[in-house]
Amino acid sequence: MQAEALGWRGVLRALSRPKIAAMLALGFASGLPFMLVGNTLGYWLREEGTSLAAIGYLAWVGLAYSSKFLWAPLVDRFDAPLLGFLGRRRSWMALSQLLVIAGLLAMAWLTPAGGLTPFALLALVTAFAAATQDIVIDAWRIESAGNGEEQALLTAAAQLGYRAALLITDALILILAAQVGWVVSYQWMAALMALGLVATWRAHEPPGSAVQGAAPLLTLRGLSEMIIHPLRLFFAQHGTSALLMLAAISLYRLPDFVLGPMANPFYADLGLAKETVGAVRSSFGLVATLAGIAAGGLTAVRFGFVPTLLAGAVLGPASNLAFAALAWHGPDILWFTSAMVIDNFATGFAGTALVAYMSSLIGLGYTATQYALLSSFYALLGKTLKGFSGAAVEALQAVSGPMPGYAWFFTGTALIGLPALLLTAWLTRRTARQLPPTTPP
Repeated sequence: MQAEALGWRGVLRALSRPKIAAMLALGFASGLPFMLVGNTLGYWLREEGTSLAAIGYLAWVGLAYSSKFLWAPLVDRFDAPLLGFLGRRRSWMALSQLLVIAGLLAMAWLTPAGGLTPFALLALVTAFAAATQDIVIDAWRIESAGNGEEQALLTAAAQLGYRAALLITDALILILAAQVGWVVSYQWMAALMALGLVATWRAHEPPGSAVQGAAPLLTLRGLSEMIIHPLRLFFAQHGTSALLMLAAISLYRLPDFVLGPMANPFYADLGLAKETVGAVRSSFGLVATLAGIAAGGLTAVRFGFVPTLLAGAVLGPASNLAFAALAWHGPDILWFTSAMVIDNFATGFAGTALVAYMSSLIGLGYTATQYALLSSFYALLGKTLKGFSGAAVEALQAVSGPMPGYAWFFTGTALIGLPALLLTAWLTRRTARQLPPTTPP
């Protein structure tokens, strides 16, 4: 049974099962740190007077999420230090969650005013721990499923928990910070991570969590099993098209990644109140995101993965122009809401299109490894370049002024989507040529 067939009602009915309830809480713990070391952090930094260039460079802490495949084999092969009595998966979950809690509390204690470099190091440690938590929670989800229906329920519960955490840390926290400040808000977020610890304690260690028959990690054979063979299999499956497929994947979300670190500083500089941004995100923005995800899924079913990918390659970068229009127009709640709806719908659609397309490329054998490599590969270039976003905005502002500088930057992020559009158009034509000809009745 597929996760989509179950629907959210099926997930809600299944929450009385201990395993599904634990997955819901673990999904929540997985999503909680993501924005707190990413775009939400940029809002706090900007209000503290941090330069846009520094905010952009600090976005590089998100590279921890794109590099997690590098240390995932360690999580597979060894128990976590001091906590091995919990079992391999649960020990790493507990350790990573404790580190996330400690990192968030330390960030709240130090604050950006305590020194930007040590503050950035704390954010990096928190991101590293959060990425490790993602690795082991995904492994626990896959290994704990007793059958296909349970795997679908676990996956849906994980997504429900993850999205709930993003709603809190990307929207509701802005309303909270407007009332009690950023320090208390981050302390409360650290306290919410305790839900993950409770779930880890109550969860059961899945059978077969230890890697069996694997070559020693620090050997040529071990490294080959980890990275080289899955890549070789991918190129064997897709032949001469593999490189162009990888290029399209790596460029597809580039406009979103580059724009991302500057969105919250832009709202702050525009003069929008935090509670206004949070309220719009948690209402109109949430509905638009869900509509975009649904539209992307339905389009993929009706027209196929590659045409949907092409539509997302148009919608995603084009939505960045809504931010440019807002920068030219100035602070206005109607314009801001419109920009948020356009962007969230396009992001939901394009994200669904890319995940569906990448999933369609994975062949049998090394499924998890290939997908981990693809998902890291698609984000690596964007998360590297987005570190320069603040410096780019400041350079444009020096020439044209504060708001026009933002407007030209957002327009530029839309234009860097053109290479991905051309590549996906090529993929669409190639796929059409490979379809068998239809015969008349």
